Amino acid sequence: MTATGMAARILVVDDDPNVQRLLTYTLKQEGYEVIVAGDGADGYKRWAAEPPSLMLLDVMLPKMDGYQVAAKIRAEEGKTAHVPIIMLTAESDIEQKVRGLRAGADDYLIKPFHSAELLARIKSLLARFAPRELLMGRPPMGRVVSFYGAKGGVGTTTIAINTAIALHRELGRSVALVDGNLQFGDHRVFLDLGLDRKSVVDLVTAPSVDAELIKQVIVRHDSGVGLLLAPPSPETAELVSAEGLSGIMGQLRSMYDYVLIDIDKRLDEINLQVFDMAEIVFVVMTADLSCLKNVRLLLDTMRTLNYESAKVQLVLNRSNAYTGINVKNAEGALKRKIDHQIVNEYRSSISALNSGAPFMFTKADSLLGRAVLEFARAIDKTAPAPQGAAQLAPATSPT
Repeated sequence: MTATGMAARILVVDDDPNVQRLLTYTLKQEGYEVIVAGDGADGYKRWAAEPPSLMLLDVMLPKMDGYQVAAKIRAEEGKTAHVPIIMLTAESDIEQKVRGLRAGADDYLIKPFHSAELLARIKSLLARFAPRELLMGRPPMGRVVSFYGAKGGVGTTTIAINTAIALHRELGRSVALVDGNLQFGDHRVFLDLGLDRKSVVDLVTAPSVDAELIKQVIVRHDSGVGLLLAPPSPETAELVSAEGLSGIMGQLRSMYDYVLIDIDKRLDEINLQVFDMAEIVFVVMTADLSCLKNVRLLLDTMRTLNYESAKVQLVLNRSNAYTGINVKNAEGALKRKIDHQIVNEYRSSISALNSGAPFMFTKADSLLGRAVLEFARAIDKTAPAPQGAAQLAPATSPT
């Protein structure tokens, strides 16, 4: 159902009659109106005649494949309402998913899939792309921001933890901090927490996840920040899926003003899902050639995946450290502006790490603490990126 109480219209584009019947039955059971097209060309015509609320689009179709249909719709929808597209495919490799996202899909499901997962994704996309006037009466949801390190050792986790503390203790916001480095998360070490604490695994293995269960699993740090820890061992990280993490993040948004997630460097399905959920992706970097190379590659990838320019912000850590590459040189190499700078106070950072006491908790008035507080204030002042904002521009000339 839409926010107006009317049934959402879902266009199913699939050439398999069995899939058509199954999807039609499942969707109608949930109260959706269903329109079916048996090939890509017919699917496109039905979209053009009357845009649906959402499309389920198979990849392998006669006449026009799913990639072509999605790309044609995105090229022609112009200023009309964005129709969410979920692509359906039997291919599980990441290249196929990237190709689908590049063509214009908003989400991706691998066949066979469970009906509960399909319905959850449909509801999520219908809510995400609901017309603004339909959202006015809803309670506000928390902001999701992610921290992604351009390479190891640039200080991503340190910045994420201390930004969370600054937002809570200095700016009065309720904050959940998620350790998204699922195999080798460091939040337990950085915050002097034992291996016996509960983790995200306790949520993804539960029959259902609600606010009460999350309250039992969240670890409350002495600073007041709520922590959702990574699994205690690498092998249990496999229990966490992109879909499971997405559902947990949705619950956290309803409970906190901010949800900060600190992720590792992989561009896998889980991290791409985090990028999709995040309002802002902070790319943490230092001014060295290896890091600049990685940032350039990441920006190219984000541009290819059609992420909006306002979504990706660069954070230069240790900005006053002498590396032979200054801020102007770095911006020239990247052909874009560096959005935020954090000063270098490496000894204080390492001392705080080794003691398990973040500097924003013990030395908030230090030079480094003041820099992180300024960064937190910048985040808190940033309005949510509007729908339809400019996308990442091609890197052809310096800004």
